[in-house]
Amino acid sequence: MVYRRKDSPVYWGSFTDASGKRVRRTTGTTERREAQALEAKWKLEAHQVKQWGAEPSRTFDELMLKYRKATQGVKRSAKRDLTSLRSLMPFFTGRNLLTLKRSDIRAYMDKRMFDGVANATINREICLFSAALNYARRNWDWDVPNHAGGMRWKEPEGRVRSLTFEEAQRLKAEAEKSVKSPHLANFIRLALNTGCRCNEMLKLQWDRVDLKANLILLGGQDTKGGRRRSVPLNAEARVAMLNLARFRASHCPDSPWVFAHKDGSRQASVVGAFKRALRHAGIENFRIHDLRHTCASWLVSAGQALTAVRDLLGHSSVVMTERYAHLAPENVRAAVAALDGVSRFGYAEKESA
Repeated sequence: MVYRRKDSPVYWGSFTDASGKRVRRTTGTTERREAQALEAKWKLEAHQVKQWGAEPSRTFDELMLKYRKATQGVKRSAKRDLTSLRSLMPFFTGRNLLTLKRSDIRAYMDKRMFDGVANATINREICLFSAALNYARRNWDWDVPNHAGGMRWKEPEGRVRSLTFEEAQRLKAEAEKSVKSPHLANFIRLALNTGCRCNEMLKLQWDRVDLKANLILLGGQDTKGGRRRSVPLNAEARVAMLNLARFRASHCPDSPWVFAHKDGSRQASVVGAFKRALRHAGIENFRIHDLRHTCASWLVSAGQALTAVRDLLGHSSVVMTERYAHLAPENVRAAVAALDGVSRFGYAEKESA
């Protein structure tokens, strides 16, 4: 019999599953008849599983609800996953995973593309669906197919926008004038000279800063990839850290946050002040994350190896760093020049013979 709980406006169902265990589950509806129909379906499926070993039906809603609960507090992309789920729900809600086909996944992708959604966004949404299905198959022994696996649109090459040295000087000069965000100039200095991500800096605590060794120590919980790394401080980055340390000593000596307000609370964002500084500096088509690109671009242009840049930025693979390789064409030019010697002493002799 379906019933309502005091803490829930929807009906709940109660039935005995195939193993004899009493199960209480929300029906997700405030309509009594719908709830009764769903409870009857669950009871029938439990009977079929017990009598004939039939695989119970699994719905998209059941999958995503259980997956989000299982991965809550574990996945770093939880906020982005919720955005993707809101896009997936209208199309797949109520769908039986056992009868879902690859053509259904393609239909969703086509619809999203027709709506003008970027390929990368669609791929993230399908990737979430695929990850949830794989999780259910691996951890809950759900015998459901994963038709979302491998379904992707081709994405354009990653965006690389970097500042010239002159633009960077203008931007820092404008940032110095910011009254509402006194840390902005130091934020920019640190980003340009360490390649750290925005959140890695804004969530940085003083116990992760070693000014004697000139290092920032990022734990797995601090980085996007979940891997620890140390970030060296050059002279410019050290200046930024000392400025921040002086601010802390003057206003909030007990605050654990590197980027803190005068009351000691963490500064959560610099977006508004950053956009104003860009506008006053006359710099267009530039985002906060592009400070990280600028750091990498400057390093590669200065002749630093891609592997060194990879380690500084915390890329999981040098493949991600190769987007900056075109900034050092002399490396490839030197490699091609080596062929001159081969042809001069090898092929050339064969031709003359």
